[in-house]
Order: sequence, then structure tokens, then C-alpha cells
Amino acid sequence: MENIEIKARIEDPDQIRELVKELDHTFVGLDHQIDTYFKTTNGRFKLRESSLSGPYLIFYLRDNISGPKSSVYQKLPVTDAKGLKDLLKEIQGIHKIIEKNREIYLYKNIRIHLDEVKKLGNFLEFEAVMDEKYSNKKVETGKVEYLMEKFGIKNEDLIGESYENLMEKF
Repeated sequence: MENIEIKARIEDPDQIRELVKELDHTFVGLDHQIDTYFKTTNGRFKLRESSLSGPYLIFYLRDNISGPKSSVYQKLPVTDAKGLKDLLKEIQGIHKIIEKNREIYLYKNIRIHLDEVKKLGNFLEFEAVMDEKYSNKKVETGKVEYLMEKFGIKNEDLIGESYENLMEKF
């Protein structure tokens, strides 16, 4: 699977909520997530424990660039999160654990995430989900850029790193 995505630090989550209301959107829900990142030599590998979706593994490849970027990923549902976490801790080692509350909205094929990340603050993410229907990277990048403009997100507001990388500063 593949997304075109951005992440930006935000100061006023209420302002973002008001801008989302202006879109023809669906509110997906509030999600409490604990992401356990494991050490890896290639890409990012984490176990997500989600209050909305349950636990699943995610492996993804994404460059640490600040503009709209491609993220190629695979997800695998998990039935025994604790057992798997203990096993991967022994095999790979844990790199970082990120805890966040995420508001999830859907606008067309774009997921809008309003994140409150423990120790890091508030962030906004746009993820244009690519599939058979939405497969043109240029078009999907344009949609993300449209939302950036609508939400007043400038290129200098964008963050290239994952929460895992940002947490290394703490």
C-alpha cells in the first residue's frame, strides 16, 4: 500500500477542527494509540495498539523529507499484542514507544489526523491513500497541497521526521 503524506506541528487544534468542518468529511473516531517501534536496519517497524482498530504490525519505508512524500507500507493484524511485543523486544529490541490520542477524519480518500502526542505536542497529518481508484501520485500530491493551502500549512511548517525520530530529542 502507498500514501502521499505530510506532517506539521500545530498550535491551535480547535482552529484545525473548525477548518475540517468546512470540508465534506466523515468523522472516523477518536483513537488512543501506543506505537512500539522496534530497532531495524531498514525502514520503520512498529506494533500499533489502537483503541479503534486493535493491534497490528506496520512496516513502512518513507524518506525523512518535509514536503509531500510517498510512504510505502504493509499492515498485518495481530491477535496477541503482548506476546508479540515481548518476542520482538527479545529479537529486535525496542527503539521508542510513542503514545498519542488521534482524531481521525476522512475527506475523499485523504485521512486527516489531528494528533496529540505525549511529550511532543500537537500535529496535523494528511494521508492521501492510494489504491486502484486513486493511483496517480501527481494528482494525490495535488490534493494534499490543496489541503495544506486550505489549512494554512506552509512548507516551512512541515516536519520530515516520524514521531519516533522526534522523540529521540527527549
